[in-house]
Amino acid sequence: MTTESQGARPSRQLQLRRVTAASAIYNQLYDDIVALRLAPGASLQEKRIAEEFGVSRTPVREAILRLSEGGLVDIFPQSATVVSRVPVSAIPEAVVVRKALETVTVEALAQKATHDDIAELDAIIERQRKFAALDDPSGFHEEDEAFHGAIAKFAGYPGIWTLLRTVKVQIDRARRLSVPVFGRMHQIVDEHVTIRDAIAAQDLAAAREAMLHHLSTVIPDVAELSARHPDYFC
Repeated sequence: MTTESQGARPSRQLQLRRVTAASAIYNQLYDDIVALRLAPGASLQEKRIAEEFGVSRTPVREAILRLSEGGLVDIFPQSATVVSRVPVSAIPEAVVVRKALETVTVEALAQKATHDDIAELDAIIERQRKFAALDDPSGFHEEDEAFHGAIAKFAGYPGIWTLLRTVKVQIDRARRLSVPVFGRMHQIVDEHVTIRDAIAAQDLAAAREAMLHHLSTVIPDVAELSARHPDYFC
């Protein structure tokens, strides 16, 4: 091993640690923002975040910059960094993209679903029932994501779900305000059961219609939500 390569190794290790730390910080802040644990307008202080994670400010800045590029954080140089408001104008396009792509995945799965695929969908739905009974929107939302992600994966299109998670992030933030409505979680479970049954029956048309109906109901009434929470939307 050359002296040059020996000297380069610590630098690469340091860079790896920084990237890993930035990713961890990004993931935590992303989850908190989407779940509204960090509400629109909340201040993000680099020093406090760095102390919380036990890192320097460099990975914190990298995480915040990535969140900014994703439309989740507004950076005002020499002033403040805050969680962005939900842009109402971004939601209609995201709705169109989600409907277009999720009808593709559900139809594809209806053509090829195995017994094991259906069993996994059943397990997810059962977990959703439990979270609904516990009135736990956070756990319920995680299983909702798992249900739609599983359909894409079993259909052979996991990349579609990866893309959709980015596209629908503003929808997800708005939905967190609507899911706590009484009875809504149980209604979503029933809609998932209808989708599951259509897939199991290998009825492509029914699967498509069930998914379109479901997505039409899970997309929040943004006008109503923005009227109730004017500080959360722009």
